[in-house]
Amino acid sequence: MVTLTIDWIEWLRLFWGFFLANVLGYGGGPASIPLMYNEIVAHYHWLDDKTFSNVLALGNTLPGPIATKIAAFVGYDVSGIGGIFIALFATIVPSAVALILLLNLLQKYRTSPVVKGLTLLVQPVIAVMMAVLTWQLTAGSFVSIGIWQSLGIAAVAFWAMQIRKIHPAFVILAAFVYGALVLPNFI
Repeated sequence: MVTLTIDWIEWLRLFWGFFLANVLGYGGGPASIPLMYNEIVAHYHWLDDKTFSNVLALGNTLPGPIATKIAAFVGYDVSGIGGIFIALFATIVPSAVALILLLNLLQKYRTSPVVKGLTLLVQPVIAVMMAVLTWQLTAGSFVSIGIWQSLGIAAVAFWAMQIRKIHPAFVILAAFVYGALVLPNFI
């Protein structure tokens, strides 16, 4: 007889970590990614910086919301198939319910100066959270591949996306190819 052991504590941690990151991530994916990073890397130590940045980069190349892709990967990595469902449920359902309730409320009070102020003043907080996450991932890149490789890749990526208007997914794929073919010769 095969027995299935379920780590209820780990499932609860998965649910709570993704629930917090996504419910508090006002503003969608860009706002929830730093919160997910905090839960996944800093708090629960499910992934390290390098793995998180790889998951984030690969997730950005695939279609669909980034939060669900990160949740599915981490959920599976932590607790198999059951972990996928727990992490996805915690990522999707509370946000969907809150969206329905809050949109009805915001629609009712859309002309209120309080509602307008709420949506405008949270944007700088989200920008700072993204800047902190960028700094943390950049510092990890400096350590693993060196400052000059990191700055060169960043400059080329900036040029490709901002000047040449190449889709970010193609820039990420090019970085993967560069990393696979060129970087092994330097590290």
